[in-house]
Amino acid sequence: MTAAPRLVVVGGPAGRRVAFFQDALRTAGLPEARVVSWPEVLRGGARFAAGETVRLDSPGEDPEADRVLRDVDDPSRVEGSGRWYERFVDAVAGLAGSVTGACATLVDDPAELAVLFDKRLSHGLLHAAGVPVPASPTSGPSAPVVRGWEHIRSLTAEAGMRRFFVKLAHGSSASGVFAVQTGGAGRVQAITSVERGPGGRLHNSLRVRRYTNEREVAALVDTLAPDGLHVERWLPKASQDGRAADLRVVVVDGRATHAVLRTSRSPMTNLHLGGTRGDLAAARAAIASAGGRWSDALAVCERAAAVFPGTRCVGVDLLPATGWRRFAVAEVNAFGDLLPGLTGLPGSGAEGLDTYAAQVAAQFPEAAEALKSPEASTPSQQALRTPQVRPAPRTTGTSSP
Repeated sequence: MTAAPRLVVVGGPAGRRVAFFQDALRTAGLPEARVVSWPEVLRGGARFAAGETVRLDSPGEDPEADRVLRDVDDPSRVEGSGRWYERFVDAVAGLAGSVTGACATLVDDPAELAVLFDKRLSHGLLHAAGVPVPASPTSGPSAPVVRGWEHIRSLTAEAGMRRFFVKLAHGSSASGVFAVQTGGAGRVQAITSVERGPGGRLHNSLRVRRYTNEREVAALVDTLAPDGLHVERWLPKASQDGRAADLRVVVVDGRATHAVLRTSRSPMTNLHLGGTRGDLAAARAAIASAGGRWSDALAVCERAAAVFPGTRCVGVDLLPATGWRRFAVAEVNAFGDLLPGLTGLPGSGAEGLDTYAAQVAAQFPEAAEALKSPEASTPSQQALRTPQVRPAPRTTGTSSP
C-alpha cells in the first residue's frame, strides 16, 4: 500500500496559513502537515525526508524570523527590507538544497521567489511579457538604482509623471509606500503610513497620513533609499461607493480561483490601513455595464501568473481603471493567499473551497473529491452554508484619488 503524501509547511506553528492548510488536509483525510519554522531554517537546522512535499509560508508572520532577517527588534520598523531580502533569498536557496538532497519536493521555484520579492525585477518581467502594468522608470535589471528623493524627482519629471508611487523594492503590506502628487511651484503631497519616531527611526503606523512639506518627504524617502526603491505611475482607479477599488485575485496552477474586491478612502487598500472588502458582484456588474468582461480581468491575472510558472499559487493585485473597462497588474505576490472565509469563483473548479483547500486539491488530486463533497467541513465551507445578509454598496465608474 502506498503511504499517503505528507505536506511540510515552512512557517510558524501559530501562523494562520498553517492552520488553514491543516483544516484542508484533515478534511481530505490526509496526514496533518509537518511544520518547520523559519527560524529553524535560518539556523540551518531544517531537515526533510524522502517523499515529502514542501510548501513555503510567509516568514513575515513569524516575529522571530522577521527580527533575524531584518536585524530589528520592533516589527513596526520600516528599515531593513534590503537586508531582509538578501537573507531570505539565501535562506530559500539553502532550503532548496536540503529539500533536493533529501529527495523531497519543493513546490515553489527559489529563483522565481527572488524575482517576486523584488518589485523592480517582477515588474520588468511582467512588462516584457506584455502584461499591462503601470509605467515605471525603475523597472527591470538595467533600470537605474534610485539614489534618493532628488533622483526620483528627476526620473519622474523625465517620464512626465506628476502622480506616482514610491515603494520599497522588497516591501509588503504597504510598508514604506508613498503615494505622491506633485504640482506647480514645487508643491508635493505624499500619502503614506510611514512616520518618524524617537531617534529618527521610521515606523509603520495604522494611520495613513499626508505630508505636504517636500523637505520632510525627501528625508523619509532618503532614509529608505539604501534598502532599494521602486517607482511607478499612479493610475486612476475605479471606485465603489466613493472608495478607491482594486482586486486581489488568487491564481492556483495557472487558473484564477478566488477574488476579493478591496476598497479604501486612501490610495492603499490594505485592510490594516482602513481598507474593507467591497462587493465583488457589483464590481462585475459595473464591468459588464461598461461593455467589458469579467473573464478578461481574470485572464490578465492568469497571464501575470504565467510569467512565474514555477510558483504554483500567487496573489495578483489587479487595478481596474476608471470606467471599469481596462485593467493593469500592480504586483504579483508569492504569499497572496491569506483570504479567510473566501471561497472559489463560479466556474473556477474551486467552488466551495477556500484558497488553502484549493491548493491542497491541486497538489494532491486524489484528495479533491473529499474536499468538494457535501460533507466537507473546513471553516470556509461551514461559513458558506451559513446564510449571511449584508447590504450591497453602490458601485460607480468615477475615479478616486
